[in-house]
Amino acid sequence: MFSTDRIYLRKVTKDDTDIYHKWRSNPNVMENTSPNLDVYSLEETENFILSITSSENSKSYIIQHIERDEPIGIVSLIHIDPKNRNAECIIDIGNEDYMGKGYGKEAMSLLLEFSFLELNLHKVYLRVFSFNDRAIKLYERLGFEKEGEQKEQLFRNGSWHGIIMMAVFQSEYLK
Repeated sequence: MFSTDRIYLRKVTKDDTDIYHKWRSNPNVMENTSPNLDVYSLEETENFILSITSSENSKSYIIQHIERDEPIGIVSLIHIDPKNRNAECIIDIGNEDYMGKGYGKEAMSLLLEFSFLELNLHKVYLRVFSFNDRAIKLYERLGFEKEGEQKEQLFRNGSWHGIIMMAVFQSEYLK
């Protein structure tokens, strides 16, 4: 799989259930990426991992720290549409010790490289909460542009927030 000097991406397996359940149960991890902050049972997480590892329309990878040999997050392509050559991407840095240190950018760069060079996708898109300025700036640095916004779509911390749709195209990525 693809790698940098600090991380590599490896396929998610059922052995990742416990670590993903830990991340999924941490509100500090999920508050910027999940529209609902539900508490999931281990069985629900097991079923979720099974669904993403068996789906033909998604590819999910654990972000693995090379030096420490530990998982630090997850990055995925979902809703892969081979006919129209597009997919949605998602990322969560689950280990809080690695947040804000460039690992998300490296993982997204690897995922985009895979998307455009290996899968030959035309477009990769994502959704990001309007209050997540750090993520929006990261996506812009990676070449994503805003395509639209669902205004007041999410109620979080006592206020309404939008969900911004962003995309990057293969032609722009390859420039």
